Amino acid sequence: MVAYLIIPGIDGSDEQHWQSLWEREWGPAAVRIAPASWSVPDLDDWVEAVQVAHDEVSRHDRPVVLVAHSLGCWAAARWLDGNASGPVAGAFLVAPPDPRGEVFASRVRTSQPAATFIETSTRPLPCPALVVGSSDDPYCAPEATVDFAARWQARRHVADGLGHINSTSGLGAWPQGRALLDSLTGSDRPPHGTSSTSGCRR
Repeated sequence: MVAYLIIPGIDGSDEQHWQSLWEREWGPAAVRIAPASWSVPDLDDWVEAVQVAHDEVSRHDRPVVLVAHSLGCWAAARWLDGNASGPVAGAFLVAPPDPRGEVFASRVRTSQPAATFIETSTRPLPCPALVVGSSDDPYCAPEATVDFAARWQARRHVADGLGHINSTSGLGAWPQGRALLDSLTGSDRPPHGTSSTSGCRR
């Protein structure tokens, strides 16, 4: 049995988002971060929100798995970078946007949200991790997803045609995603179509 720390992206995850559906299924075993602002995210604030949520979910005395989407992946990675010895069983990182990509940069230039996330670093994560991307994610090219996974020393899985892997992708409870999450939490063998990289520190 594990506990889950849910880290959505900008604007949070709506009621039809797979993160929200999973959270309702997990009940009290899941805790969602609560930053000061979902729409104007500040990296330091989001990282502090991860810490607060981790403190809460750790009370279940179970291994904790981070379940992050989009911008939340970068908050998760930054928090993990500062908590290398923390009791985290794994990190499930879905659709991390490319902070140096043109779409992300254009959004920052026009409205300024998430500007503090642009200079995030990508270093090996201190726990088992799986990065999931999509072949047609407007915020991250598949090549960037592969690069992030390599830099994080994480396994990777690039799905076909899921967009930004959010509620507009029409995934519902996303059973394929649950299988990927289960492969991280319950087995070291990657599912079909998933590549592995070695060297993830445990």
